[in-house]
Amino acid sequence: SELVKVLEEKFGVSAAAPVAVAPSPTENEDSGDGGGEAKSSYNVVLSAVGDQKIEVIKATRDATGQGLKEAKDLVDAAASSPQVVKENAAKEEADELKSKFEAAGATVELQ
Repeated sequence: SELVKVLEEKFGVSAAAPVAVAPSPTENEDSGDGGGEAKSSYNVVLSAVGDQKIEVIKATRDATGQGLKEAKDLVDAAASSPQVVKENAAKEEADELKSKFEAAGATVELQ
């Protein structure tokens, strides 16, 4: 035990086993009650395409700045599972994108 103490002092380390601390759900997630801090950035997630696929592809091109093929591939992938269109968008930008996609007939979530 003396050797452990000497090594801890010499190298500035601890022989104690590291303990992982999980953050509480209220620290990182919005609990939905509105009592926490407002999120400053959102991920815009395309959940469902709807009937007007071409309009959704146009909105995707505008939102991402990608080419036609990349936007079409993203929209096609969203038909089977939700796809992130824009990450870390500001609240105003995320709301604007959501309204554009909903006007095109798509279902969008902000996360």
